[in-house]
Parts: sequence; C-alpha cells; structure tokens
Amino acid sequence: MRNTFRPLTLYAALFMIFLYGPVLMIPLFSFNDSLFATFPLKGFTLKHYGTMAANTGMLAALQNSILVAVCSSLIATAIGLMAAIALTRNKLPGNSIILAAFSLPLIVPSIVFGVAILIIMLKFLGIPLSLWTVGAAHVFICIPFSMTVLMSRLEGFDKSLEEASRDLGESAWMTFYRVTLPLALPGVISSLLLCFITSFDEFVLAFFLAGTDPTLPVYLFGQLRFPNKLPGMLALGTSILMLSTILVLLAEFFRKRGVQTNIPGDA
Repeated sequence: MRNTFRPLTLYAALFMIFLYGPVLMIPLFSFNDSLFATFPLKGFTLKHYGTMAANTGMLAALQNSILVAVCSSLIATAIGLMAAIALTRNKLPGNSIILAAFSLPLIVPSIVFGVAILIIMLKFLGIPLSLWTVGAAHVFICIPFSMTVLMSRLEGFDKSLEEASRDLGESAWMTFYRVTLPLALPGVISSLLLCFITSFDEFVLAFFLAGTDPTLPVYLFGQLRFPNKLPGMLALGTSILMLSTILVLLAEFFRKRGVQTNIPGDA
C-alpha cells in the first residue's frame, strides 16, 4: 500500500510538540550551569541536583506529599474497588447516574472543588486545615481514576469463575478473596499507582487546603518567586517528571497484564 501524506498526522505531530515541547525544556535547563533558563546554555552541571537534595524545606514537603499520596491511593483504591464491583456485578437502578456522580471530579474544575471543600471544612465542620484535609480532597479526586481502571479490569474476565466458586459452597467474601481479588490484582496495582501520582502531582486542592504543611507542588510554586531558587526547582521538576513517567508506564503495564484479547487469526 502506497504511503500518502495525511494532514491529520502532521497536525497530531505538531500538537504533541506544542504540548510536550515546553515540558522537555525542564530537564534540559536543569543541567544548565546558570541561574537563568535561557539559550545558549552556559555549561553542563549537576550542582543543582545537589542543592535540591540538601534543601530541608523541600525534603519536608516531599515527605508530606508521599504521606498524603500513599494514604489517598490506598483509600481511593479500596472505595473504587467496592464501587466497581457493585456497578459491574449488579444491575443497580440508576447505574449511569451513580457513575456520572463518581466522575464529577474529572469534569468540574479543581478550583471549584477547592473552594467548596475549604468552606465545608472551615465553616460547617470546623476542621483546621492540615494534611488530613488535603488527603480527604485527594481521595475524592482519585476515586474516578480508580473506578475507571478497576471497572475495565473486572469486566475483562469471565464472571462464571465467581459463579462456580459460589456453586461450590464458598461465601461471597471468600469468593472475592480467592477468585475476584487475584484476577483483579493487576488493576488494583494500576489503580494504586495512578492514584498515587494523581495525588502526588495535585496542586490546586493542596494550595487551598494544606494549611502550614505544604505538599511538594505547593512548595515548588512558592519557591518560584525567588529567581535564585529557579535552578533547584528545575531539578526538582525534572525529578517529578521522571517519577511520574515511570509510575504511569508501570500502571499501564499492570493494567494490561493478564488481559486477554480476541484478535481474529490468533491461535
């Protein structure tokens, strides 16, 4: 078949360059031996990464982000798994409405939820702002990602395996523990990784709800006000970019692991 030029292919390539080109500049400038992110590059250096590693404020913010991300991903995945099982195994009345309600954080801007949760926490519940309030908000926005991954996983294996387990006398809990959970485990791991990176990278909600304990994105935003801090923040941004890429690739690997595809001609 003769290759022909397709304008849509060119458009897709230009769009990808426009979208990710500026992001790829961050690792480049993080190695530049200068305080300013400009061309031409002054020289190659790793000192900005050493400065970043010695920054105690940054390390404290990193610890806060990891703590919040781990707790949020565990809770969101647990809730997402229960909701995914309920929606895929039972024909509940209003399934589409329930799914749409869970998906609202994917549609509504984060700043709207940030202001709403801030008002609820302070005015109605009287809860002081802390990492707990950030974690609660992150669970809220991570649940749709967890449900999306887990529902696709639960719908991808033979449900007769669960029915056979129940027919052989196993209880609903033991059927879940011995049949459903092992089969859904790649999806659970993928959900944990996606929820972790979503929480770890989230800025808007953390900015509104962090109080005196900033997460890493909030700390990074605050440091950008000081020009002499820029090289270290570029090194930090590069590290976050690499971590995010690795976790997303791992999540995709586990999501696809064990999924059977029916392709004509495969034997």
